[in-house]
Amino acid sequence: MKSYLRTKDYSVSKEEFELFYDDDLEMLVTQPIPNNLDDYYKSDDYISHTDSRKSLMDKIYHTVKRVSILSKLQMIERFGRKNKRLLDVGAGTGDFLLSAKKRGWEIMGVEPNHDARMRSREKKIELLSAMEVLPGEKFQVITLWHVLEHLPDLENQVLKLVWHLEENGTMVIAVPNFNSFDAKHYQEFWAAYDVPRHLWHFSKSSIEKLFLKHGLKIVKTKPLIFDSFYVSLLSEKYKTGQQNFLKAFWIGLRSNINAWRTKEYSSLIYILQRA
Repeated sequence: MKSYLRTKDYSVSKEEFELFYDDDLEMLVTQPIPNNLDDYYKSDDYISHTDSRKSLMDKIYHTVKRVSILSKLQMIERFGRKNKRLLDVGAGTGDFLLSAKKRGWEIMGVEPNHDARMRSREKKIELLSAMEVLPGEKFQVITLWHVLEHLPDLENQVLKLVWHLEENGTMVIAVPNFNSFDAKHYQEFWAAYDVPRHLWHFSKSSIEKLFLKHGLKIVKTKPLIFDSFYVSLLSEKYKTGQQNFLKAFWIGLRSNINAWRTKEYSSLIYILQRA
């Protein structure tokens, strides 16, 4: 592997990390990987674990989240009409599963963070703490919304996910794309690198290669249009120390316009099924 970029943890520790390019999988790998990764999630700014609504950024996040959850549910319902059994890995505070349950899905979720699980419990959604404690069940749909990039021991985690997928099931994975326009524009300040919480940084080809060797192929991709704007807002803050809304909107818009031609959106949803 060769060095690709040096960046830092802007939200918690301010420590520097290096990204290395893996030629085989065409992805980036964060180095070094800390032994105490849990400590890097201990921040009020880590909104997917806190449900915080204090800042303007928090409010923007939750507005987009509400729209996004509806869109995600409409999408997965095309793949689970008969056996509506859903596993959500990295379920956060349980909002996606709560909405799915209301729409008739039989749900199960995994979330390692204790505080997030407690907030989910307040919503009457009980989550498991790890993939290792999942019962020996299979699911029609397995979702990972911006989660795959967080999973240690990636190969074994993918093996477990594939095992829990029904033979005719569908896996839905959303991850940032380091080949996007906004990633190349912000470089070391690109918020979606989010080291060291993000251990892996994927391209379209890396997702294809990673899952094809485990028997899954990409049948469709979908862009997450809002992500370029939100990530650009955070990236502007990391780069300049200010929330430059107009500049961030312009970069996010340019990223989406550029991706309309290249298909390299800031974040992508991959829909995978048995090869």
